[in-house]
Amino acid sequence: MQGARGWRQKAEQQKNSCVLPEDLKNFYLMTDGFHMTWSVKIDDTPMPLGSMMINSISKLSRLGSSSLYALPNAPTLADLEDDTDEEGNEDKLEKPHFDSRSLIFELDPCNGNGKVCLVYKNTKPVVTPDTEIWFLDRALYWHFLTKTFTAYYRLLITHLGLPQWQYAFTSYGVSPQAKQWFNMYKPITINTALLSEEADSFVNKLDPNKVFKSKNKTPVLKKKLPSQPAGSQKSHTSTTSSKASSLPGNSSRKRDPQM
Repeated sequence: MQGARGWRQKAEQQKNSCVLPEDLKNFYLMTDGFHMTWSVKIDDTPMPLGSMMINSISKLSRLGSSSLYALPNAPTLADLEDDTDEEGNEDKLEKPHFDSRSLIFELDPCNGNGKVCLVYKNTKPVVTPDTEIWFLDRALYWHFLTKTFTAYYRLLITHLGLPQWQYAFTSYGVSPQAKQWFNMYKPITINTALLSEEADSFVNKLDPNKVFKSKNKTPVLKKKLPSQPAGSQKSHTSTTSSKASSLPGNSSRKRDPQM
């Protein structure tokens, strides 16, 4: 299998007069492309959501050399290219060109939301294996992703192939619908700008000393009755005895001395 893949690699390289970068070459020696999808269940009905894809080497088609429409004298991508500074050129990097100045190959069609491309910039006098990974949106603006295929592959896995995840690296970001999926499955990834500006924004600032601090119970003070003076106690006792003697049941009859 590896021998057949190596032969296809050489055939494609000779056809396009270029050499694949070493990391992408090793990838194609292991597997001829990659496509993985995953779904979510909504009301017990599976709905396709994530898609991670790397075109097979036979589908590693070149952009810019063919017409956009199957019509006579139809314009090509090179005809539609604008040489002015574009919105996707935030980092002041030289953007790819659809003419002979660059060689561009499609790695991922992105389900129609754009194209992830392998770009050779140094094509003269000969094509060098120094490549970059760029994202071409539907408005034909270029957005830089990574320097190497390995770094792009890590981004692809990290973002779980969520819809429109490549737009997180553009100035206008992902759509509101895609942002909802990001908030559900990758809440930190969608806030990459905030994470780079404030390193402690996602750090747990919980103070365990305050949470687990033992509450000191305030002892309840028993109120003591005020002590009464001795004189008042005696007067109270005598008053009580006089009241008791005045009751009808406590009256005593005097004995008659004659009896």
